[in-house]
Amino acid sequence: MGSTYKDKDMGVLFAFNGKWVSWVHTTLGYAAFISALVVGCALHYRKIVENQWYGYPDEWFPSVSATIGDRYPERSAFMILIALTSGPRFALVGLWYLLTARRGHVLPKAVATAGLLRTLTCAGWTYITSTDDHDSHDVLMISYLVLTLPWTAGCIALSPPNAKAIQYRRYLAGAFFGTLLPLIYFFIQHKVHRVAGAYTIYAFFEWALILFDVGFDAVTALDFDRFELVVRDVNGESKGVNTLSVPNAVLEKELLAYGRETTTAAAFASGIGLGPAADIAADVYHGFVLWSTLTGLGVVIWYFPLWHMGISGYEAFVMSTISPVLLAIKPFRTLVVNHQRIAHLISLVGLFAYLVEDPAYRLFTVGFSVSIGCLSWAATFYADSDHSSKLESRILAFMLGLIMSSIAKFTWYTNNPIWPIMHAKNGGWNQIGLILAIPAAFRFTRRTVVQSASIRERRGGSAMLSALGIGGLMFGLHSLLSDTSTMMMWAWDGYPIRGPTSNVDAWHTIAAMSVGLMIGLTKSGIVTSWTAYSTGCAGAAVLTLYQQWRGYYGGLTLAVYLMAISVPMIGNASKKNPALTFGLGFFIYNLLVLFHVWVVAYAFVPGGPLVREHTDWIMFTTMLLIGAGVLGLVPENTAIRTKSIRRRSATAGNRKYHLGALGILNLLFLLASFARFPSNDYQPYHADDRLLTAGIWTIHFSLDNDMWSSERRVRDLIKELEIDVIGLLESDLQRIIMGNRDTTQFLAEDLGMYVDYGPGPNKHTWGAALLSKFPILNSTHHLLPSPVGELAPAIHATLDVYGELVDVFVFHSGQEEDPEDRRLQTEYLSKLMGSSPRPSILLSYLVTRPLQGNYNTYVSDVSGMHDVDPSDWDRWCEYILYKGLRRTGYARVSRSTITDTELQVAKFVVPKAREERERVWGLEREVRDRRVNEDEVPAGWKFPALFRGQGVRGHRYHVFDEPRYYNYD
Repeated sequence: MGSTYKDKDMGVLFAFNGKWVSWVHTTLGYAAFISALVVGCALHYRKIVENQWYGYPDEWFPSVSATIGDRYPERSAFMILIALTSGPRFALVGLWYLLTARRGHVLPKAVATAGLLRTLTCAGWTYITSTDDHDSHDVLMISYLVLTLPWTAGCIALSPPNAKAIQYRRYLAGAFFGTLLPLIYFFIQHKVHRVAGAYTIYAFFEWALILFDVGFDAVTALDFDRFELVVRDVNGESKGVNTLSVPNAVLEKELLAYGRETTTAAAFASGIGLGPAADIAADVYHGFVLWSTLTGLGVVIWYFPLWHMGISGYEAFVMSTISPVLLAIKPFRTLVVNHQRIAHLISLVGLFAYLVEDPAYRLFTVGFSVSIGCLSWAATFYADSDHSSKLESRILAFMLGLIMSSIAKFTWYTNNPIWPIMHAKNGGWNQIGLILAIPAAFRFTRRTVVQSASIRERRGGSAMLSALGIGGLMFGLHSLLSDTSTMMMWAWDGYPIRGPTSNVDAWHTIAAMSVGLMIGLTKSGIVTSWTAYSTGCAGAAVLTLYQQWRGYYGGLTLAVYLMAISVPMIGNASKKNPALTFGLGFFIYNLLVLFHVWVVAYAFVPGGPLVREHTDWIMFTTMLLIGAGVLGLVPENTAIRTKSIRRRSATAGNRKYHLGALGILNLLFLLASFARFPSNDYQPYHADDRLLTAGIWTIHFSLDNDMWSSERRVRDLIKELEIDVIGLLESDLQRIIMGNRDTTQFLAEDLGMYVDYGPGPNKHTWGAALLSKFPILNSTHHLLPSPVGELAPAIHATLDVYGELVDVFVFHSGQEEDPEDRRLQTEYLSKLMGSSPRPSILLSYLVTRPLQGNYNTYVSDVSGMHDVDPSDWDRWCEYILYKGLRRTGYARVSRSTITDTELQVAKFVVPKAREERERVWGLEREVRDRRVNEDEVPAGWKFPALFRGQGVRGHRYHVFDEPRYYNYD
C-alpha cells in the first residue's frame, strides 16, 4: 500500500507500513525462543532435559522453562532478544487499540488493558525464572495464561471484516487452548504419577503454545497494513522549512481514523456494555444463590436423623421444593408473577440462616428459603415463556449458577461458602454472599414486566411428560454435577491410582458441563434426538458399571448430556402449567432424593431392604424420567424449528454475555485448581525416631453437635496430635442429603497427606477413609459380609514407611443389632489380616467388649494381631490392633463437640535392623505390654503435653487422664 505522506520536503522524516510492527514482533519473539533452544541443546543438552525425577534418555527434549531460565549463555541470548521484542509488543497493543476503538464502547479498552497486562506478566515470567523464584514464576505464568483468554477472545470479537485474518485467529486460538488439555494431562503424569518420558511430551506441547501464541499476534499484520506510521518534524527545523500542505489536525484525524469504521465483526457489532454485563453477572449469581440454598437444605436435614439414629420427622422438609404447586391457584399465580422481585428477595432469607444458632430453627429458615426460591424461579420461567430471549437468559442463569456452585465447592474443598453450616470460623463467606445477593436479586428482576393474563400456555405436548423430565433432570444435575468430585468417587478404586483424582482432574467435569451447556444452546435439534438420549443412557450405564477412567468417561458423557438437555427441557416445561411441570417435577425429584438415601440407609427406614444397594435402579429411573421428558420434547421442537431460526438474532446478543460468563467461570476454576495442585512431598512428624503415629476416629459425617461443618476442627486435632496415619469412619458424604461433600480432600491437602477415599458412594456404605503421611503403594477396598444389616467397608493398604512395607487396615463393623453380620465380618477381616506377612495396624470400629466374643477372633492366631492395650476394659467401638511393630504409646482423646466418638491414637516404632524385626515378632506378651512412665521413653516418642489436664478446646486425655507408654529396653 503506497504512502500518501512521504514527501520529505513536507516535514516527514520517516514512514513505514504498520504491518512491519507485527513482523518485527514475530521475528524477534520466535528468534528469542529458538536461539535459546539451539544454544541450550548445543551446550547443555543433558542438563536441560533433566528434571526432578528423570534424565536422559528417559527425557530427551527440554521444556521452555529449562531452556530459557537455567543456563548461560542461552538465558542471556533469550533475555536480550525478548527485551528487543518489548518495543514492537507495546506498539502492537497500541495499534490494535487504535484500530478497534470506538466511542462509547468498553470492549476495545478492556482488550487493550488485557494486552498491556499480558505483556507485563510475560516480562515477569521470562525474567523471573522458576530457578530464581518458583512461586513468583508460576503466579506470573498463570496470570499470563489467564489474560490470554480475554486478549484472544477480544481480538477475535473486534476483528475487522477480514475473512482471512479472522480464520487464522480462530484456528490459532483453538490450537492454543486445545493444547492446554494435553499439556495439563502430561504435566500431571510427570508431577503426580512420575511417568518416565511424560515431561518430554509435556515439553512439546509447551513449545507448541509458544508457536501458537506468537503466531496469533502475527495475524495483526493482515490488519495493520492499512496503517502508516510517520515520524514528522512539526516545526520543519530538520529540513529548514515548515511547509506542510496538509494541516496537522487533518493529518492526525486521517491517520487515526483510517479503517476504523469497520473494525468490529458483524456478530459483535453492538459491542459489549457494562450494563448488560452487570445484568448477566447478577443473573448468574442469583442462580448460584438458589443452587446454594437447595444443595444446603439436605445437609441441615441430615443433621437430625444423624443424631436421632433414625427417622426424626424433620425429613419432611425435603418437600420444601414442591412449592410451585401453589401456582395452580390462579390468583396466587398472578400475584407471584406480578411481584417477582418481592418473591425473589424473600427467598434470600436462607442466606441469613448462619445467624440462627438453634439447629431446628436454622432448618426452618433454610426450608422456607428453598420453598420460596423454587416458587419464584418457576414463576419467572413461566412469566418469560412467551419471550424466547428472556427465557433463554433465565435458563442460562440457572444453569450457570449450578456451574458456579460447583466451582465454589471445589474452591472450598466441597463446602459451599454460603451454606447454613458455614460461618467465619470454619471458612464461610456468608456475609459477603449475602451482600452480593441483594443487589443481584434486584437486577435479576429488572425485566419482569409481563402480566400473568398475557401468558399463553402452550397446548402442544404433555405437561405430565414435562414434569417427569424435570424431576429426573433436577435429580441428575443435583446428585452428579453439584460437586466436581462426585463422579470421581464413583470411579475411585484405590492405589495405584488408575483414574481421576479430585484435586487434579476436576476441571474435566466443569469442561464437560460447559460443553454440554453450549451444545444445548446452539444444537437443540441434536440434543432432543433419541440418538443423543441413547448416548446419555450409555454414559450413565458406563458410570454405574465401571470404575477408573472408563467409568469417569461415562460420567463425563452423561454430564454433557444432562447440561445440554436442560436448555430445551426447562424451556419446554416453562411454557406449560408451572404447578404441574415444576410442582410435580420437584415432587418426583424429592422421591428420588429419598430413594438416593434409602439404598444405603435401608437398615433405619421403613421398606429400606426393598431398595438395598440398588444405585443402579436409581440411575435407571433417572434416565427413564428424562426419556419421558424427551418424548414430550421431540414433536414440539420439530413443529417450531422454523420459528426458532427467526428468533436467533434476538438471542445472539444475550448469548455472548453468558458465554463470556462461562469462560470467566472456567478461568476461575483453573486458578483454584492451580492453588490446589498437590505437592506429594509429605513428611512424617518424627522421621528421626522412625515413629509412626496412628489414629482412628469416627467423624460423624463432618457435622458437629451444633450443625456446623467440622473439617477445620478435625484438622486442628489431627495436626496437634502429630498423627501420621489415620482412619476416618462415617466419611462418605457424596449424597444429596449430605451435601455431596468430601472431608478427606481438605484434610489431605491441608495436612499434607496421601488419601484413599475408600469404597465410593455407589458401594452403599457410610464410608471408611485412610490418610497417610507415608506413600500408599497399594490399596484394595472390601465390602464385608452383611446379609441383614448395613454394609461394612474396609480398606487394606500397603504403605512405604521409612523404606519398610507396612499394612494398614481401616474397618467399620456392622451394627450391634446384627450379631450374625458381625460374626461373619469378624471371620473375614481376621483372615484378611492373617494373610499379610508384613507389619500391620488395624484402625477399626468393632462393636465388641474387650476380651469377649468377637474380640477373641480379631486378637488371635488367625489374625496374628495384638491389642494396643489389653488392659483398657472401657471400650466398645474403636480399637487399634497391630503386629510386627514396636508399640510405644497409646492415648484416648476426648471429642469435644466435634462428633459423638473419641479419637484413639497409638505410637509405633518401625524396626530397621533385621535382628530388631525378628525380636519384635517374637516378643512374649509380658515383655511387649510392659508399661513405663513418660520419663522412661525418648522425647520423640511422647504425646503432646497440650492435652493434659483440661486440655484445649474441649480436647483432653481422658479415661486414663494421660497417655500410656510402653518400653522393654
